[in-house]
Amino acid sequence: MEKQTMGIHHITAIVGHPQENVDFYAGILGLRLVKKTVNFDDPGTYHLYFGDEGGKPGTIITFFPWADAYPGIIGDGQVGITAYAVPSGALPFWEERLTSKGISFEKQVRFGEQVLSFDDPHGLHLELVEREAGDENTWTFNGITPDVAIKGFAGAVLYSSNGGKTGELIETMGLTKVAEEGVFVRYQSKSDIGNIVDVKITSSGKGRMGVGTVHHIAWRAADDADQLDWKKYIESFGYGVTPVQDRNYFNAIYFREYGDILFEIATDPPGFAHDESQETMGTELMLPEQYEKYRGQLQRRLIPIDVREV
Repeated sequence: MEKQTMGIHHITAIVGHPQENVDFYAGILGLRLVKKTVNFDDPGTYHLYFGDEGGKPGTIITFFPWADAYPGIIGDGQVGITAYAVPSGALPFWEERLTSKGISFEKQVRFGEQVLSFDDPHGLHLELVEREAGDENTWTFNGITPDVAIKGFAGAVLYSSNGGKTGELIETMGLTKVAEEGVFVRYQSKSDIGNIVDVKITSSGKGRMGVGTVHHIAWRAADDADQLDWKKYIESFGYGVTPVQDRNYFNAIYFREYGDILFEIATDPPGFAHDESQETMGTELMLPEQYEKYRGQLQRRLIPIDVREV
């Protein structure tokens, strides 16, 4: 049996104060807050989801915001950089926007592409790169229009503690090795978004989980049946894979690969509009059934947040 993922489903990171998180990803980057819920394993904190207008797989970044948590260290065993795709010709707009918001950035070139590199308020490494592929993001907010808006993930840079093994697994998951440049090896899936990962084959030093680090990267499964096939497939290579976890907006399985990065495989359905309408996604606190009886208690504990122009 051979399997092939379409690419990245979502990326989940740990950050600090939730309002700072919302101000940056919605107010500055122009992403839509598509779901405001709680961490199912720690319901006293939010789980916030940002993406394109429809919250499509390949566009979603999610956050566990802990206002007083300790800072992490970005390093081996993590996603080191999260890269976003913008339309061709959009980088000058983003240079001007980042400058106007007081956000410093660097221009770099990797695999022949110009990249804008910068950090979010809590230290996550981000990039913007122009890509022809992928649908325009029709969400319009705070001066960002579809002709320049972030489409979704361009990809990610994986800081592996064993780049060779991580690369082997990525090829096993159906991505194709397409290029090598310096310390990076590039792999590509058949999707038009969230389709490229670069594996850094030299050490970045040991990472430590905390604020400003990525918790895990999730890959796409078409549906529940496909996910179960993935579970058997990954287990056949000697990995320990968790049972299926119901995350309300997708089902998830997890395993840690040999480069120490936590991988998830998540189902595309049911998506984010099954408990809210497409038009109202992200406006209310949505709770899974098991926590609904604690709504009042949780709302008193959670820090109030607003999507606002900044």
